[in-house]
Amino acid sequence: VQLVESGGGSVQAGGSLRLSCSVSEYTASMGWFRQAPDKGREGVAAIAPRSGSAFYADSVKGRFTISRDNAKVYLQMDSLKPEDTAMYYCAARAGAFATTWYASGEYDYWGQGTQVTVS
Repeated sequence: VQLVESGGGSVQAGGSLRLSCSVSEYTASMGWFRQAPDKGREGVAAIAPRSGSAFYADSVKGRFTISRDNAKVYLQMDSLKPEDTAMYYCAARAGAFATTWYASGEYDYWGQGTQVTVS
C-alpha cells in the first residue's frame, strides 16, 4: 500500500490548508499524524471505515476536519496556529478500526509526510 500526501505549505496564523492523501489500494482505517521537531509523533485525526465517524485530538477539535472519498483522505485545517507547525503524515491500518487510533503503532502503512508551517 502506497500513501502519498500533498497540500502542505506555509500559512499565516488563522489561515487554512487542506492536506490530501492518495492511497494505492483500499485500507480500512485511515489517520493523520504530525511530528514537530524534537517531539513524538502525535495522532491528529482518524476516520472509521464503516460508520465514517471521525476522531480528533483535543488540540485540533473544532478546527480540523478529516474526510474520505474513495482512494483519498483529506485533512481540512482551519484557524491554524503556530503550534500546528509540523510534518504531517497519512497512515493506514489494514485491520479493523482501533479504539486507540491515536497510537502510531496501530498503523501499518505511512506516507512520506508533508510539511505545514504556520507563522
